[in-house]
Amino acid sequence: MHGEESLLQDIGLSIIFATVLSHIARVLKQPLILGYIIGGAMLGKEMGFGFVTNEASIELISEIGLILLLFIIGLEINLAELAKMGKAMFTLGILQFTLSVAFVYSVFPFFGLSIGSEKFDLLYIAVALSLSSTLIVVKLLQDKVEINTLSGKLTVGVLVFQDIWAILFMGVQPNLNNPEILKILTSVGIIVLLIAFSFSVSRYVLARLYKACASSPELILLTSIMWCFLVCGIAGEAGLSKEMGALVAGMSIAAFPYGADVISKLIGIRDFFVTLFFVALGLKVPLPSLEVIGLSAAIITLMLFVRMITIAPVIIKLNKGVRNGFLTALNLAQISEFSLVILALGAGFEHITPKLQAVILTSTIIASVLSTYIIMFNHNIAATFERLLARVGISDQTEESSKEGKASDGGHGDGMVRDIIVLGYFRIARAFVDYLEDLSPSLIKRIIIADYNPAFKEELTNKGFQWAYADLAHPDSLSHIGLHDASMVICTISDSFLKGTNNNRLLSTLSKLAPNAKIILTSDEPGEAKKLVSDGAQKVIVPGVITGEFLYDYISRGMRNNERVV
Repeated sequence: MHGEESLLQDIGLSIIFATVLSHIARVLKQPLILGYIIGGAMLGKEMGFGFVTNEASIELISEIGLILLLFIIGLEINLAELAKMGKAMFTLGILQFTLSVAFVYSVFPFFGLSIGSEKFDLLYIAVALSLSSTLIVVKLLQDKVEINTLSGKLTVGVLVFQDIWAILFMGVQPNLNNPEILKILTSVGIIVLLIAFSFSVSRYVLARLYKACASSPELILLTSIMWCFLVCGIAGEAGLSKEMGALVAGMSIAAFPYGADVISKLIGIRDFFVTLFFVALGLKVPLPSLEVIGLSAAIITLMLFVRMITIAPVIIKLNKGVRNGFLTALNLAQISEFSLVILALGAGFEHITPKLQAVILTSTIIASVLSTYIIMFNHNIAATFERLLARVGISDQTEESSKEGKASDGGHGDGMVRDIIVLGYFRIARAFVDYLEDLSPSLIKRIIIADYNPAFKEELTNKGFQWAYADLAHPDSLSHIGLHDASMVICTISDSFLKGTNNNRLLSTLSKLAPNAKIILTSDEPGEAKKLVSDGAQKVIVPGVITGEFLYDYISRGMRNNERVV
């Protein structure tokens, strides 16, 4: 009974400290994850008050959290969607991991860092530094509304491939001490059988269960968790890790239509265990010595360098854009929770030293906090790298678009005067393009669409629009797209989606670069819209107001029609 009370007390203290510290982090405008980790550190006996002393309860919290965390990660891995990503995504997913492991394995010994003496330490370091945190990245990109951008899709694609690589490594982990081909093939065979079993049961049994209990949300949630722990148990009995079983269980549900419904019902429990996961990380942090901090700093530096050289060049070579290459590399600049799982399993197999596990744990926590700031300012950092590469002739702006942008007479390669410039190709701009195609195709020949994402260039040029490279945050890129002779400049992106600038600064820049143009901007707030008009904007679009007017007109017209019918 005392043990149960201790467990409940530990969980309660974890939630209380995590909540209080995350509120402090919010007020200070810091990442909430920082609050969770500091809360855990304050509860521990090494760096805090020692309120949580039951190691067994800590391990139980961590294991349950990891199992559910990996189950949810599995729910996000839709193999059908992965197949649609195309050859470029497969190339990036394969090269990122293999090049990263090879580079770290080859270069790390030259650092002269002494972490351990076990023969597999170097292999585990290479694998750990090659995996990024799905949890941190997806959460932060969703918060920034960047998950559906090209760089966001590339980032998520790499994370999916990293999870698959991690599954394969976890499958051969038990046989590293005796790496016989037959044993490794046996492990791979067991993984294949587990996946086949899980997908078959999910398709022919779980599908019917979900359909039968569709009207009972709690049964859907219970059925999902039951399936997770059932596959975990089977994986454990088969000699695989329970964590890998959780991932496979999630993947088997994600492959079918009801996967999205399961994810929506697991969001609450996911957030609960995510909090406990990071608190548990904080609890495990030993009092850092200068040696551990120095080793962690070196490992984090190496990880950041590896991300840059194994991701950005590949994306640039695949013609996905310089900016997108650096954004993707920056988004992935952390060490995965999966790495901690792999290291924990490695410690159980006596593959690695406790010192290595402590150093990687410290590195993971520091990198997790650092990564939140990197992603927060990813566009500014990427722009700096982009300008450095531009000096040596590597740029998203092709020679053709450069000539078009520098044409002083308003000509842009097709003999037409393009005097209407649309800045940014996002939701409103896409809807505007669709209307032009249907209602006024002749106007297309007057329009330049300027955006930093070259992925849309072919689509727009095929429709007759002129695409030009431009970074709205930097006036020097705007000066080369023919703004001086524009009669109208339209920015359809509000401050919520602009990166590295806002509409106030943009208005000031456009007024100088396009002195004769009518400037149309977009704002989320009516008050801000009035200020922009008073500062010189010709018109400011407020999507919320337009939607409200439409609803009012639609409902009023319907009511009037009903009255006439009566």
